[in-house]
Amino acid sequence: MTNRATNVSFFLRAIAMMATCALLASCAQQPPARPLPAREAAAIDANRRAEASFRRGNFENAAQHYQEALRIAQSLEDADGIAANAINLSIAYQRLGKPAEARASLAAVLDRGTLTFQPLRLAQAALRRSILEFDERRYASAGEWADQAAAYCGPQGCALLGAINNVKGQVALETGRNDVATANAQAALQVSREAGNRIETANALRLLGNAAIRAGDAKAALAPLGEALAIDRDLALPYKIYLDLVGLGRASALGGDRDAARIYYERALVVSEADRDAKGAAAARALIETLGSKR
Repeated sequence: MTNRATNVSFFLRAIAMMATCALLASCAQQPPARPLPAREAAAIDANRRAEASFRRGNFENAAQHYQEALRIAQSLEDADGIAANAINLSIAYQRLGKPAEARASLAAVLDRGTLTFQPLRLAQAALRRSILEFDERRYASAGEWADQAAAYCGPQGCALLGAINNVKGQVALETGRNDVATANAQAALQVSREAGNRIETANALRLLGNAAIRAGDAKAALAPLGEALAIDRDLALPYKIYLDLVGLGRASALGGDRDAARIYYERALVVSEADRDAKGAAAARALIETLGSKR
């Protein structure tokens, strides 16, 4: 699962209607397409504003607009719109450092009531909850929600399978099950490459590298982390670039190359400062200090 916002069904329907209008424009005998109902138009506008705010890093405004779009979707009992906006709202709250609100946003989907949601939407919401639990180091709960996401995904798999395996692998890594983490990463890597999902491919490669570091194999860590870095730079994902650089620094330090480790950590520091990531910058400085003074 990536942090990119997902359009609600209202927006998709609007795009389809606009495309239809364009196709019929040359046919004089065709009546004009009906205008969008006011509430659907309002939902589309709220989503556009939310996405624009999110791209600018204004997560407070993004959350407000997603909340409004969610309210409209609930007033229309649009299950797909409810799911999409609840998930997006959860992401915005997470970026604001409001985990309780991020979890509560998902209740609109996970506490389903009488509405029926598509399995993929349920899987997205469960995976999002797993990520929230993981970030708060509630690893047992994170694993349970990842399993629930896999169940919604179904025995034949779905578009989220790579992301689900990556989250399961992260949980395994943090709970000392290194072999399980590696197996999850390999499964995620295979399915993500087959699907052409470069974000989850990079996540799986990073997980493989970090698992190798935990196993004490610096050499095995460098190649997957380097490949992950190349993908994340191509996709222009600053935080993922930061994570790759930190991983490469750890692998280099483990292998005894302190000079290379320092360079990777310093690059990670520059990236985090440029991305206004104070927490990441502090962590990078701490890693640099562990290397001692320059030789």
